[in-house]
Amino acid sequence: MLRTGKKFSKPSLSRVINGDVVLSEKSEKQPRIRLDHTLVKLHPEYNRNTLQNFIKLGYVFVDGQVATKPNTPLSEESKIELKLPEALTNPETKMEEAKKVKPDTIYEDENVVVFNKPAGLLSMAKGDYCLEPTLEDYGLLVHRLDRDTSGIVILAKNPETQTLLRKQFQDRKTHKTYYAIVEGRPKLASAVINLPIARNLKHPTTFIVEAGGKESETYYQVLKTQKFTHQDVQRIRKALEKTGFTGTEFKEGKTYSLIELKPTTGRTHQLRVHLKYLGTPIVGDRVYGSAKPDSTDRLYLHAKALEITIPKSNRRTFEAPLPPEFNIFED
Repeated sequence: MLRTGKKFSKPSLSRVINGDVVLSEKSEKQPRIRLDHTLVKLHPEYNRNTLQNFIKLGYVFVDGQVATKPNTPLSEESKIELKLPEALTNPETKMEEAKKVKPDTIYEDENVVVFNKPAGLLSMAKGDYCLEPTLEDYGLLVHRLDRDTSGIVILAKNPETQTLLRKQFQDRKTHKTYYAIVEGRPKLASAVINLPIARNLKHPTTFIVEAGGKESETYYQVLKTQKFTHQDVQRIRKALEKTGFTGTEFKEGKTYSLIELKPTTGRTHQLRVHLKYLGTPIVGDRVYGSAKPDSTDRLYLHAKALEITIPKSNRRTFEAPLPPEFNIFED
């Protein structure tokens, strides 16, 4: 007798149906244990972001070895140790370190203190814990300067003064003047740059000129321009030996300009973004200019003056002298 019907295309499946093979259930996969997740449970006094930073800084040990990756896999037997430096666990130690690098005081009274911030000093801590001194170690922060920007900064000594000063920045009732050394020379000797600035979505920590961005306005005036010869570059580098900067961003045969800048708005990176858009980025700018990430030179941007009203209705203008590394142009 001829039989017709559907044939199995998978012999292995037919053996299962016939009972020749018995399927066994696979054991459930064990959950992966991550270092940062475990630290959160062991040290609830810190948030996860802070603990991840501790890991990256080399403060966490797994079985006696430094672990620098938050996603380091662990076993149930892993021994974890968190070893923080004294500057993080002892406030007095950090305060002593802060006193050693305290900026030069321009003015001080019972309500405010005005500093000439050096390039390299942070305005505020990145995260909840910071090993290095910041402006916040000396008073209440009112406004910020980028780490690599030097110059005038005002701090409050009490919350009431902090609120008063901050409102002036928000209402654009302060007047700020900056000096910068830029690559090349703008086409116009003086002009107002009125270009909106927005966050760069491709690189969220940076900003770009873009329609639809926030209103941003900067007045500038070219003060000096010079094409540097080989002798000029050698002179500059020798003159900067005592400043802690190298002058390596100044190149032979290139033109540079000293520019006065007066922003009427206070967008993040405003001056750097506007000058890049003009094709004249600030010398030493590792983000918006031609400086390499490992450059040993500074960002040539200095907050020269600040006009502001301090308590008791005193309208004052505070000035910080140009650092010696800015005095490189021939008269």
